[in-house]
Amino acid sequence: MTSSSPTPIPEQAPAPEANAGAPAPPVLAEVVRSGFVEGRHRGSLVVLAADGSVESALGDVAAPVFPRSTNKPMQAAAVLRAGLELSGERLALAAASHSGESFHLDLVRTMLAEHGLTPDHLQTPPDLPLDPEEAESYLASGRVRDRLAMNCSGKHTAMLAAAARNGWPLASYLDQDHPLQQLVAEGVRAASGEEVAHVGTDGCGAPLLSLSLTGLARAFRHFVLADPGTPERRVADAMRAHPEYVAGTRRPDTWLMQALPGTLSKMGAEAVQAVALPDGRALAFKIDDGATRTLGPILARLLRRMGVDSPVLARLEDAPLLGGGVRVGEIRAAF
Repeated sequence: MTSSSPTPIPEQAPAPEANAGAPAPPVLAEVVRSGFVEGRHRGSLVVLAADGSVESALGDVAAPVFPRSTNKPMQAAAVLRAGLELSGERLALAAASHSGESFHLDLVRTMLAEHGLTPDHLQTPPDLPLDPEEAESYLASGRVRDRLAMNCSGKHTAMLAAAARNGWPLASYLDQDHPLQQLVAEGVRAASGEEVAHVGTDGCGAPLLSLSLTGLARAFRHFVLADPGTPERRVADAMRAHPEYVAGTRRPDTWLMQALPGTLSKMGAEAVQAVALPDGRALAFKIDDGATRTLGPILARLLRRMGVDSPVLARLEDAPLLGGGVRVGEIRAAF
């Protein structure tokens, strides 16, 4: 019998850090199990006063982040500037990360047909409904991953319809230099008041434009305070009037907009959240590790600190941890 030396772990060059030497972001949420803090989530947040000035901030709120789906109101405003006539539930769905409930999918099919399009035109990746309960029912019915079920299919339908209306290419509607995507970029710059530092590709395949958290909060503030009839205000009004189409019946954005009339709320993947209150106060935050389970507790804590008092906050902040099928802990805000 012979022995051998352990195989050494190969050395790897350290990954480049955008903010090398900068202090670690603050802890915004804790994972508490059986009275023991077993994990922490770090991130950055900003709150704007009604006049648009920074009222409070934690972490780096000037560095660019990818806002993910919190950019959707700006993308929806671009299709209006392109001349597409949308309103009500249709416009809310154009700005949605929908849950894949039957009323979402039915309206996407209707919108496609109204503009001479079919699901085959969609370039969303095939997916299951975003809501876990809907996904279970979807699979139980024998259906498989589908482009229409993907949570961004409403946005993509609106983009395709805007392109078709203007005679722009349909096959390249997601290209960064497509006329529609240029309108999106112009709108992002105008609403946020800052230049886009980085362009990537979002999970749905659309161009993804970076903003600072301060710029993101400023953009949401711009939408709720925009003059009536402008594309930005039309999008904000549609989202606030039909929040169930923006998210779904079991989603926090829907709960918040239903409980606090005039509030605009949108979450994004990788734990990004932006909210604007009707008086112009706004907030945005990002959790570095992308843990979306932290969004409700952090959002509730921020709104309480902003003086908001509503039963919906208790619903938002309730993020239980289970052990053996019973509650043994929670995710809680830590600032």
